[in-house]
Amino acid sequence: MSRAQVVRPAGAGHETLYVLLAAALIVLLAAGVVALRGERQDEVSIAAHQLDARRDLNGAEQGIHTDLWVAADEIRALREESGEAPDAQALAEEGLPPFVADASSQSRGGHQWSRLENGAYLGRTQDPQVAGSFLVIVPVAADAQADIWLRRDSAAMAPDALDNDTLIAAGWQQIVTHYDAGVTRQHRH
Repeated sequence: MSRAQVVRPAGAGHETLYVLLAAALIVLLAAGVVALRGERQDEVSIAAHQLDARRDLNGAEQGIHTDLWVAADEIRALREESGEAPDAQALAEEGLPPFVADASSQSRGGHQWSRLENGAYLGRTQDPQVAGSFLVIVPVAADAQADIWLRRDSAAMAPDALDNDTLIAAGWQQIVTHYDAGVTRQHRH
């Protein structure tokens, strides 16, 4: 006589319940950590006469803005070396973007650059559909930042004065740059 033993399967319903509870606990813990340690996304408000360099400029304008930011340091160095601000032609001969006329400058609006009597540089666009005209004011102080302004029409003329009120009244908009965690992707803990 042979004897057969019946083995019943373990309760799969209980195992499934335990796995679902463990998964829910993990999700809740993760949500709690993110809520406690997540970065705040505070928006920096800008004035009506200002443009945000990363959001309000098109690709061509962002490229020119970056070139001008770098060129301001070179202009300061050349001014310290010679005692006066170089003219736009000298900057072009140095090969300094955006003052040099090359394929890149043509594709970004073909700006015609000139140094104004007050020491600023005006880049009048030849194609306002691609990029606006730029005005860069390079302060004498080595620790001061350059002030860059944009006008998006073909009527950009040299301003009478370089103060904010005069530039705003003439239709210029100041380009501002905010570096925050959202831009630089750096996490400081």
